[in-house]
Amino acid sequence: MYYQKKMPHKDLKVKELIQNNLGRGNCGRNAVIASIRKSQPQLGASKIRRVYVQHGFSLYKRMKKRRTKNPPNPIAIPFSANVEWAVDFMSDALVNGRRFRTLNVVDQYNRQCLGIYVGHSMPARRVIAEMKKIIDRYGKPMAIRTDNGPEFISKVFQKWLKDNEIKWSAIEKGKPQQNGIVERFNRTYREDILDANLFQTLDQAQQLTDDWIAYYNYERPHQALEYKTPIEYAA
Repeated sequence: MYYQKKMPHKDLKVKELIQNNLGRGNCGRNAVIASIRKSQPQLGASKIRRVYVQHGFSLYKRMKKRRTKNPPNPIAIPFSANVEWAVDFMSDALVNGRRFRTLNVVDQYNRQCLGIYVGHSMPARRVIAEMKKIIDRYGKPMAIRTDNGPEFISKVFQKWLKDNEIKWSAIEKGKPQQNGIVERFNRTYREDILDANLFQTLDQAQQLTDDWIAYYNYERPHQALEYKTPIEYAA
């Protein structure tokens, strides 16, 4: 009942030219068009593009893995320590240009910095190892709040949470304000340490960070804590 447009006879030549070019290698559309027009300059790019697309010559495009959208998860300030920790990553570079990352862990109850770990690579297994060190020192939290980074959604990290009966409090995708406490902490850390220093080595960055953590927890007054330090507020 409906008319289906047939390929014009003149398009057969274009189709053959495309097939010949694809037979010599795995080329994309623009490369095929450029190659054909070198020998057939009278053919327009739009015509070659139309035949290329209509007859399924396009290269396979790997689809991105679809992530489940988390529901809204607004922050609720706990009334005691170890109820919920906030975890996030930051990045910077040494003077030689090599990038490094920091794993920042904050207790949302009194904003205490429980640890910052510096490293060039921070896969899920390294994250778990560092989290174990913090748990050995401060005890186990009931929940850990993170974004949807690959380290946190990995099967290894999720299994570790399940085995240790720790709830994963994931924020909504694209809503960093739902992890606002650690985001605000990140800003202070960047201004005081990352932006204020040039790092020759990771050890130097870690040492400066450790010294700053002691200052932040024991000496720096916090406006949200009625100008008390995190340790004073917890007491």
